[in-house]
Amino acid sequence: MRYYPINLDVQNRECLVVGGGGVGERKVKTLLECGALVTVVTTDATQALQTLASERGISLKTREYEPSDMEGKFLVIGATDNEEVNETISKDAAERGLLCNIADRPAACNFVLPAIARQGDLLIAISTSNKSPAVARRIRQNLEKEFGPEYALLLNLMGAIRQKLLSESKSPEAHKKVFEQLLDDGLLEMIRDNRTRDVDGLLKDVLGNGYTWEELTL
Repeated sequence: MRYYPINLDVQNRECLVVGGGGVGERKVKTLLECGALVTVVTTDATQALQTLASERGISLKTREYEPSDMEGKFLVIGATDNEEVNETISKDAAERGLLCNIADRPAACNFVLPAIARQGDLLIAISTSNKSPAVARRIRQNLEKEFGPEYALLLNLMGAIRQKLLSESKSPEAHKKVFEQLLDDGLLEMIRDNRTRDVDGLLKDVLGNGYTWEELTL
């Protein structure tokens, strides 16, 4: 296994995207979803990026890339169609010890971006170690069918239960059996079928009074 799996926290961190075409636009949108502070440097920005600059506060610089653009950055993504510029971005990032990804150029990266299947806070990353993006895409499509929106609802509920238990000073180790019992007794299936009364009944049986779908998911 060449790549070390990791989920990176970019919340409120300065990130740079060089390139304002369709690829750059997708990278920017994903970074914004994760709460990053994004700067885009490009000679030609898509309309969507221009809109994001005015409505979502990304810093858009419509000019050629300069090495000084990396100052203060946590992560860098190169998404241009100019190989010379991409190589320069990779070299400049390496000299500064920055995390760097060059789109579709794994040899120029110190990290690669996986295909992602997502349902709310459930995030499943798929990597083929850059052997076949087509295979990664097919696996993602299959996972999106298997893991539907009920998983997002399940995670919201389980997270709320966990926070409530912690607020009651109950041992985290004791939580394990509680959560396993909820899953073993069909909580996911109840949520999938929108059987909220059954959910409330199960929560009461396992956790006691004060745990209902409505109270926990407000």
